[in-house]
Amino acid sequence: MKVSVILPVYGVAQYIEKCVQSLLAQTLDDMEFLFVDDHGPDNSIELLQKAIAGSERGDQFRILRPPHNLGAGMARNFAIPEAKGEYIAFVDSDDWVEPTMYEELYGEAKRQDNAEICFCQIMKDYTDGKPSETMSNPSVAAGTFTHDKRAFFLANYVSIFTSYLYRRDLVERHNIRFPEERSADDSFFVSSILLTARSVAHVDKPFYHYIVRPGSVVTTKNSAKYQKRLSVFGHLMQFAKDSGAYGEYKAEVDFLYIKKGCLSSVFNYVYNASESERQPVLEIMAELERQVPDYRENQYYRSRWAVRVLVWLCQKHPRMALCIIALYLKRAHPAV
Repeated sequence: MKVSVILPVYGVAQYIEKCVQSLLAQTLDDMEFLFVDDHGPDNSIELLQKAIAGSERGDQFRILRPPHNLGAGMARNFAIPEAKGEYIAFVDSDDWVEPTMYEELYGEAKRQDNAEICFCQIMKDYTDGKPSETMSNPSVAAGTFTHDKRAFFLANYVSIFTSYLYRRDLVERHNIRFPEERSADDSFFVSSILLTARSVAHVDKPFYHYIVRPGSVVTTKNSAKYQKRLSVFGHLMQFAKDSGAYGEYKAEVDFLYIKKGCLSSVFNYVYNASESERQPVLEIMAELERQVPDYRENQYYRSRWAVRVLVWLCQKHPRMALCIIALYLKRAHPAV
């Protein structure tokens, strides 16, 4: 089998039929689609079953049923051992994909000597009428994932893990799974893959449609959620060390921790808190000092003035940082 596509299903009744139709329309033949019933509150699974009924590809669709709700990341973990494809892919069941996505990604991966990862670009579609945007991963030459290519990619990649094909033996060889914390688990997965993959390929087309709905950034406000995000990036630091990649890619992993771990945790806290306080910000900055004590010397940190200013504000003037971030989030998410 060529490709296994894994999809958690939870509360997506409004969107799942379009997602399923886009999978039924795939031009790649030898595939399977593993839907994980995550015990949602609506009739998503019934709509899925109705959509595939009578289809010539219906036998390629399997519904897996864990005993209880797992959350998206752990639901994907539940399905990975069931996958039989050479490559694994992931789709969020409220998104959809272009008909040739997997044929073109699989074909390019095979042309590049069975590249361990192959990615495309992403179309960010808004349901409120805003124009769509293309989200682009860094452009690197196909072939061996050399030190320079990997370093560049780690420092600049877009965290849309659903735009990749992953060789299944790469995932299994390094036992890469989504962390149990329900925050930033996709960033952990992609970063771990990027640290260990030996070869890369890409197709410069936006095959994946990432649907942005008003108010869909989070489903439940939780002012302590940032702690889970910070924990996940602590796991990433440990994975990099355990896999032997940290010594060679210390600058890139440390910068991921600074940017996607600490600063994103501050943004996450402000977004979720009804009234922001300075103490959580100071705790996040203390964790930065603990995990990356020499971060001020990091080449990426030094070259990104906005990152430097935000870290300095969070450390020295946390209340000002909170106000600035709150204003930014209000403009970015006016419905919040």
